[in-house]
Amino acid sequence: MRRTLITLALACSSAAAYGADYPVAKRATSLPPPAELSYAVKGSNHGLPLMGTGTISWSHADGKYQLLTEARSGLFGKVLEHRSEGALDDYGLAPATYYEKRIRKDPTTTRFDRHTRRIEFEDGKTSYAIRGGEQDRSSVTWQLAALARATPDKFTPGSEWRFFVAGRRDADVWTFRVVGSETLESAALGELKVLHFSRKPVGAHAQQVDLWLAPGLDWYPARIVFKEANGDSFEQVLHKVNRK
Repeated sequence: MRRTLITLALACSSAAAYGADYPVAKRATSLPPPAELSYAVKGSNHGLPLMGTGTISWSHADGKYQLLTEARSGLFGKVLEHRSEGALDDYGLAPATYYEKRIRKDPTTTRFDRHTRRIEFEDGKTSYAIRGGEQDRSSVTWQLAALARATPDKFTPGSEWRFFVAGRRDADVWTFRVVGSETLESAALGELKVLHFSRKPVGAHAQQVDLWLAPGLDWYPARIVFKEANGDSFEQVLHKVNRK
């Protein structure tokens, strides 16, 4: 029992210290208009190729937002589902819940309790203080888009943007670096001018994330690539935009 209490105390202490390193800052935001985005999807899972289609449903009204991401493969059916819901505040998106279900993994729900001001994970092993601006793995893309849409002149090559991001069982600081402007070839949409962001992994098991946001399409994500340390990958390329 004593060892368990010491372990829990150390975990909480580490969580508190990690949260204290996060730079809290209120920034101007401009949310992209609500839309249903369709994507071509490809990737790999434990060496098996994945090919299919995906959607991101993005909406906001009356001080709240909803974000639903789904992807399907002809071989495996639904391979991914993310749901992020919450409010809008002075920091931008303020998640309340984050649900994640991936192929071969059990679903989890992470909660951002605004009353206790703690981020709580389903396994109950650790928690983090809510200080302002925290995101989940789904909302962070749209928070970045909202910041870039509000102040595009600040998103110069080499500039870095930090977010405290919660996932399935833990949270850490994600730093996105602006790589620069590029041209993305889309079979359905033609040539798209995009701004490339890259998250450098920190730690042996961290996830590599690359985002390409399209300024000419209200900064919607035109391409998203996730790469895991074990070699798994997941890529979404924008195919169609239906504004709500």
